[in-house]
Amino acid sequence: MCTGGCAKCLGGTLIPLAVFGLLANILLFFPGGKVIDDNNHLSEEVWYFGGILGSGVLMIFPAMVFLGLKNNDCCGCCGNEGCGKRFAMFTSTLFAVIGFLGAGYSFIVSAVSINRGPKCLMSNSTWGYPFHNGDYLNDQALWSKCTQPQDVVPWNLTLFSILLVIGGIQMVLCAIQVINGLLGTICGDCQCCGCCGGDGPV
Repeated sequence: MCTGGCAKCLGGTLIPLAVFGLLANILLFFPGGKVIDDNNHLSEEVWYFGGILGSGVLMIFPAMVFLGLKNNDCCGCCGNEGCGKRFAMFTSTLFAVIGFLGAGYSFIVSAVSINRGPKCLMSNSTWGYPFHNGDYLNDQALWSKCTQPQDVVPWNLTLFSILLVIGGIQMVLCAIQVINGLLGTICGDCQCCGCCGGDGPV
């Protein structure tokens, strides 16, 4: 597959992943599917916006760049004849690095939150983190330590797990585009052979 076509495929995959990441992070503001009275009772990691910033906003821009590569003409990019296909592929590599860092941020925040567990109302009528080092993951009986919000443990665990998987997939896709972009920068795109009167790839 040509480097531009490969980038378009990656971009098309990243867009829905970014949307799912945004939605998952937004749902975390409603623990157990309910509106919470005090925002201070939300888990700290929710406010790090891993899904909104990392897997969402910082992923939209690389995805749009990747999608646009397929439509760039071989002798210019974005209608600018002074900008060649190789430069466009190099630019996509830089955006892929940004996307990788954003996805990595979301992945780390999700992993930390899963290990820590949700913030909830405990049996001593105080809000805090009743779990330690992910002990609740292997012992569902410990979930009863959280009395409110109802079902906050499976809610947070499910959504942060989704963000963890999304972040991991996005990191892999962005890493592929880094390699693809470097190949396109060095070798050019196979569809650019002979364009603008040239005999070789641009």
